Amino acid sequence: MTNSVEIKNLDLSFGAVHVLKQLNLEIAEGEFLVLLGSSGCGKSTLLNCIAGLLDVSAGQIFIKDKNVTWAEPSERGIGMVFQSYALYPQMSVRKNLSFGLKNAKVPKDEINKRVSRVAEVLQIEALLDRKPGALSGGQRQRVAIGRALVRDVDVFLFDEPLSNLDAKLRTDLRVELKRLHKKLKNTMIYVTHDQVEAMTLADRISIMKNGMIEQLDTPDVIYSRPCNKYVADFIGSPAMNMFKGQLSGDTFHGEGFTVDVSQYDFDTHSRREGDAWLGIRPEHIVTGEAANGATFSCNAEIDILEPMGSDTLVWIDFAGQPVRVRTEGQSGLTPGESVTIGFDAARLHLFDSQTETRL
Repeated sequence: MTNSVEIKNLDLSFGAVHVLKQLNLEIAEGEFLVLLGSSGCGKSTLLNCIAGLLDVSAGQIFIKDKNVTWAEPSERGIGMVFQSYALYPQMSVRKNLSFGLKNAKVPKDEINKRVSRVAEVLQIEALLDRKPGALSGGQRQRVAIGRALVRDVDVFLFDEPLSNLDAKLRTDLRVELKRLHKKLKNTMIYVTHDQVEAMTLADRISIMKNGMIEQLDTPDVIYSRPCNKYVADFIGSPAMNMFKGQLSGDTFHGEGFTVDVSQYDFDTHSRREGDAWLGIRPEHIVTGEAANGATFSCNAEIDILEPMGSDTLVWIDFAGQPVRVRTEGQSGLTPGESVTIGFDAARLHLFDSQTETRL
């Protein structure tokens, strides 16, 4: 498979602040890649480097095998959608979509053809003669996306385009973006801090921290085999439960409990013994009768319940710390009640205490 975008040894510094550090990334033709991370990790900075909005300190950027490291944004064959809509308020939707093409001296017939095609894809045909002030937030964001699509380029860059919308609109537009990618088959690079967006949209996710890529893989692999404790903590809502202890042979010793980890799928052939972290996701802890056949089970007291409709988040006191357990919505559990909890070794995640890498 050919690469649409390739980044080699990319460095970016603002004075003494090292923002991107020897970053390497290959994005395949037609791939939907999500750059995911907390604020300040460098994800938007990386996107701006690809777009040509920032000059890199070192390294190279290739788009469609062309070195564009020092090329102007207009010469890179990219379309970009920002967090803010940035529409011209005095212009109609039609004119907002066509303005850039007119400046590029694209023939009028071609402009009309592209605007009509994009309006149909984004389902904004009825809005073409309205001005942005007469549109909802979701409609404005569709127009902003359309302004990038009319450029008819190979690579689209999205910088947190849904973060200003309410929860329902974000969900609706997320589905539309997925359909859009399936239909157009263009390369899309998408920046977000929202792990739900990342997991649902991406072919692959690049999780970033301090200007470096921590893990680059499919959503399934990142969820089921996080490469280190940071990724494990970051992916999953609510976050993974973590217990500090010691690994000795086939046994993990935590505070007041031990777990047989002989069925755990170790990442390396050499099992490092000593201080370690044990992680288990809230949805992988079972309660009641289901816990009886688990690798590990014990009784614990329920602290509080958070009903969320389809499921309920149960907070329990275990191993000297609050632990989250995700159960079905109508669990019938009550605060103060003693409940049996359990989990299997195959569902565990073990991390070295010093390096925090997966064991």
